[in-house]
Amino acid sequence: MPKIQENGSESAFGRKRRGHRRVATSLSEINVIPLVDVMLVLLIIFMVAAPMMQRGLDVSLPVARRADQLLAERLFVTIPVSFRSDRIVQVGDEPVGVDVLDERMRQELANQADRNIFVRGDREITFQELMSVIDELKAGGVQNVGLVTEFLPESQ
Repeated sequence: MPKIQENGSESAFGRKRRGHRRVATSLSEINVIPLVDVMLVLLIIFMVAAPMMQRGLDVSLPVARRADQLLAERLFVTIPVSFRSDRIVQVGDEPVGVDVLDERMRQELANQADRNIFVRGDREITFQELMSVIDELKAGGVQNVGLVTEFLPESQ
């Protein structure tokens, strides 16, 4: 609430002023504590939600004892178990229908001298489903197809 000083009251220097009113208002400040609380809650929500947004396909790879380790960076084609119903594979991180897979491979391999692809297939897919994808890859210009398996140590 503003304070009103009447005529004739003393100012800060001890002198009397005459003829006008002086209104002294209190300095209103924004309370930043609730703002900081809200920002911290939003930060925590985003920190928890961000890792959940980066999710790929779940594929359980078959197991092999004599498999070689992958040393080169190559393009991966993933065949999930849902391939039976939707006929969609994943090229790198992008879902692609198997009917346009050959054209997509031509685009991906246009500027590459090495025309090798690695295929990761779920252990539940059939051999026929795997071969239909490999046929489309070969139609797209892929020279060699490597099958990715899960490494099983010698002790098992």
